[in-house]
Amino acid sequence: MTVLEDTGPDDPTDALSPVPAVETRAGRLKFCYGPMDCGKSTLALQIDHNHARQGRRGLVLVRHDRSGAPQISSRIGITRLATEVAAGTDVRDLVRERWAAGQPVDYIIVDEAQFLSPAQVDQLAELADDTGIDVYCFGIATDFRSRLFPGAARLFEVADELQPVQVEVLCWCGRPGRFNARVRDDEILREGDTVVVADTEQSVVESSASARSDAEQTTVRYQVLCRRHFRLGDLGPATAHHGQLRLS
Repeated sequence: MTVLEDTGPDDPTDALSPVPAVETRAGRLKFCYGPMDCGKSTLALQIDHNHARQGRRGLVLVRHDRSGAPQISSRIGITRLATEVAAGTDVRDLVRERWAAGQPVDYIIVDEAQFLSPAQVDQLAELADDTGIDVYCFGIATDFRSRLFPGAARLFEVADELQPVQVEVLCWCGRPGRFNARVRDDEILREGDTVVVADTEQSVVESSASARSDAEQTTVRYQVLCRRHFRLGDLGPATAHHGQLRLS
C-alpha cells in the first residue's frame, strides 16, 4: 500500500500524510438531509451498523448533538458514542491520527453535518477523493429562517450524491413539513442566533455568541411546518405538541 510522500508544507496532500493513498478508487461524499424528526440520526446509525457488520472500520463524528454529549442520539432511543467535531477541528487530522495508530478508516459518518464549516466539508471531500474513504453526512438543510446552513450549502455544492430522507414529516395541517420554525411564546422567531440546539427532555444546550442568562431564558421550541404555514406564522390550533424540541 502506497503512502503519500512528504513533499513539503505547501503540498496540499501533506495534510493527509500518513494516510495511505488509494489508487484504485475514489470514495464518495453523500449528504442525506431533511427536516427535524425525519429520522436522519436513525439512518446514520443504521448505515454505520451495516458497514461495521461487513468488517469495515468507521469513524463516527458529530457536531452539536441535541443531547449535548459526544454521541449520535436518535429520537427512537438508539445512541452511539461519537467524536465531537469542534469549530476548529481539521477532520483530516482525525483520520491521520487513526492511521498513525494503526487503525484504518474505511468510512466516515457525520451527524448534524449542517453545523460543519464549509472548510470542514471541503476536508471531507478531500478525504473521499484522495484516500478512498466513503463519507456519509446527515443533517438539516435550512435553519429556522429557511436559509441554508453554511455547512449544508457547501455539501449541496460538492457532494457526489444528495438524498432527501424519505420518512415524511407532516405539518399540523397534514401537508408535508419542510420548514423548522423556532417558536417562543407561541410566535415564530424570524431573527436570532443560527445555532440553538435542544432536546425534548433536557434543559438548555446552546451554542451562541449571545447566550442568555438564566434569568433571561424563556421557553423556546421548534415545530416543523409546511411552507404556507411557515410564511403565515400559523402554528395550528394546538401549539403545545408532544415531542417538539424545547429549550426551557
